[in-house]
Amino acid sequence: MILRKEFIQALREPRMRILLFVPPLLQLILFGFAVNLDVDHARIAWMDMDHTPESRDLLWRFEGSGRFEVVAEPRNEEEVRYLLDHAEVEAVVRVLPQFARDLMRQGGAQVQVLTDGSNSNTASLVGSYASAVIAQYSSDAAARRQNVLVLTRSPGAPANLSAPEVEARTRVWFNPDLHSRNYFVPGVVANIIMLVTLMLTALAIVREKEIGTMEQLMVTPVRPIELILGKTLPFAAVSLVDVVVITAAALIIFRVPLRGSPLLLLGCAVLYLLTSLGAGLFLSTISQTQQQAMMASFFFTTPAFMLSGFAFPIRNMPMVVQWLTYLDPIRYFMEIVRGIFLKGVGVAALWPQMVALLVFGVAVMGLSVTRFHKNLE
Repeated sequence: MILRKEFIQALREPRMRILLFVPPLLQLILFGFAVNLDVDHARIAWMDMDHTPESRDLLWRFEGSGRFEVVAEPRNEEEVRYLLDHAEVEAVVRVLPQFARDLMRQGGAQVQVLTDGSNSNTASLVGSYASAVIAQYSSDAAARRQNVLVLTRSPGAPANLSAPEVEARTRVWFNPDLHSRNYFVPGVVANIIMLVTLMLTALAIVREKEIGTMEQLMVTPVRPIELILGKTLPFAAVSLVDVVVITAAALIIFRVPLRGSPLLLLGCAVLYLLTSLGAGLFLSTISQTQQQAMMASFFFTTPAFMLSGFAFPIRNMPMVVQWLTYLDPIRYFMEIVRGIFLKGVGVAALWPQMVALLVFGVAVMGLSVTRFHKNLE
């Protein structure tokens, strides 16, 4: 009876039906497009202090890479400082004087790359891209120089035995194109599900207190466990539908690869919902109004989001904070969704996270049910 009542109450109003399904989808789209750390098109300034065919060849390498756009050509240090101070470029590539002459020498030549460090991620990526272009140019220049030495060697002269070259080839597993969206969108799924289920469960029960119907429910033959299940199961079903909808949107809109089992993802989501629904139930027992419940849910989700490893690597946090992350259930589900989406791993690799979610879910749900039962008494 309670279960049927909650389903009818949650879905009878058109506005409520929209709020249950549309906001999670909109949040995924918003975060998916907004949270993007890729640098596919960097604006740079080119400062050529040599003006030789070799320096122009290097310029063509930058323009032909597809990652850089030369938007300025400063002539002195003041112009370089102005471009970086006003964020008109992400980097300045400066070819030093006598670049061509030094290039033909054994020691080689130098190219200076000045990056805007106000955004460390962008500066690191732009610097890496520029280093890759320069390294490829240096390799080609060394090959040309070796050919010139061979052709100009006089007959009978000893051959120039250069040191053997070692070429490093890097292969990226799981996300070969290094698209940050593939990394962040699965994490968005975990955070949205936690936020939606936590707030819906807490607000639904507190609403009964505000309108005075909780006392009426207490005098009915409905047992406390039936009341709890009737209040939580509808939102669990809605949350599972949201998981399916958000996952489909991630695959269709953002082309995020799903290499693992969708059924395993759904099963792990059930374990995750034990914790989020239990936390919402617990917040309802310590709140008297919907405003208090909403503020308490934000107080819970904000640190959980920060400690989940969604945006900040856990290994970069202080050791004390790293230990605190083990108390964050979002951390475990974050590892699960990224493992299923990007790595395609199964239970053999994810069972520690699944066990942790089960332990957290049973503990939080048990504590919440006990406290809720005492409040009813």
